[in-house]
Amino acid sequence: MTSELMRIIEQVSRQRGVDKERVIKAVEDAVKVAVRKKFGPDRDIEVNFNEELGEIEIFEFKEVVEKVTDEERQISLEEARKYDPEVEVGDSLGIKMDTTSLGRIAAQAAKQVIIQRFREAERDIIYDDFKDRKGEIVNGIVQRFEGGSIIVNLGRTEAELPPNEQMPNESYKQGDRIRGYIIDVKHYSRGPQIIISRTHPDFVKALFESEVPEVAEGQVEIVAVAREPGSRTKIAVRSRDPDIDPVGACVGLRGRRVQAVVQELRGEKIDIVPWSPDPAKFVCNALAPAEIVRVIVDEANKTMEVVVPDDQLSLAIGKKGQNVRLAAKLTGWHIDVITESRYNQALKKGFESLLSLESVDLKLATDLYDKGYGSAFELAEADPKSLLSIEGMTEEKAKKIIEEAKEYVKRKESGEQR
Repeated sequence: MTSELMRIIEQVSRQRGVDKERVIKAVEDAVKVAVRKKFGPDRDIEVNFNEELGEIEIFEFKEVVEKVTDEERQISLEEARKYDPEVEVGDSLGIKMDTTSLGRIAAQAAKQVIIQRFREAERDIIYDDFKDRKGEIVNGIVQRFEGGSIIVNLGRTEAELPPNEQMPNESYKQGDRIRGYIIDVKHYSRGPQIIISRTHPDFVKALFESEVPEVAEGQVEIVAVAREPGSRTKIAVRSRDPDIDPVGACVGLRGRRVQAVVQELRGEKIDIVPWSPDPAKFVCNALAPAEIVRVIVDEANKTMEVVVPDDQLSLAIGKKGQNVRLAAKLTGWHIDVITESRYNQALKKGFESLLSLESVDLKLATDLYDKGYGSAFELAEADPKSLLSIEGMTEEKAKKIIEEAKEYVKRKESGEQR
């Protein structure tokens, strides 16, 4: 019988994946509950599992007294010396109890406590297993639907795919296989709650890590991802190895690697663009396949004006502005796209506004333009000191032409208001 209990503890520990010490503690606690159920809550009880004997030992502690006034808490010196001849008044004596008298009700209570502790231990193990797995892809089977969420069976536990993490072009039925990206793991008394997503930008990144060995090994880095789930994604890649083409590695032979990701995302289009440390070049790459004629960079406001041929405007902007919108998300720059003809027209008007200033001749207008002041409007915002690098410019002259530019702007603005 004793070896039987030990065998059961080891079997439960192995099958449930619960540490043996936790199983023993659960058994000890369960027996303590059973004893209190049988004999009342006021007894001073201690329960220990003796691994050498493979049995539970229950000790009831009583105070040794001359005269007993509380039979549940006290024992007479005469009675105590039957257990320990050297015991003295005032000592606490532990008396081993007979476990066979616990009874059916007490045994049932013990069973319930053990089951509860096992469940708690299993929940803790599952949480510990998943808490460090944020950012991983998991595979599961659609179990059921709750309030718009999809509950996914992961085997040992379940995950939730909330409505806002579901792709708009997808639908599932019970029993379907599904992959998701773990975005959060929460610990609740009822068990861990694992939240997965199919719309998160990093889901695309994780899919490429699983499909492209160079990405998984760190030779190719996915620097940024911009995504409109179910429609289109742009990813920016760079290589840490000069001999590896990052775009080619992600596309794969005959496009197999990128197509595997597209297939998982139910046909979502994916643009793979080379990252560049030069913001202007990066923006040009991000707007591909549109051809770019010129880029005007405003670093202070982190905006770029991108000039494209007239016949490339719709390609650069994309359907409902999607291409330029994703390019802006990918690069972190605000992007304005204009046609070449409109740019030239604005350029001509801007240059003419500089020439209209009394103190500005053709040479100075050209010098101002080369310094980045393409119109009187831009010149009106200038700092006089920023013009001193122009040949022949003095601080007094710089202040004068800036004032003239401000007057020009006032006249134009008042004329527009009228």
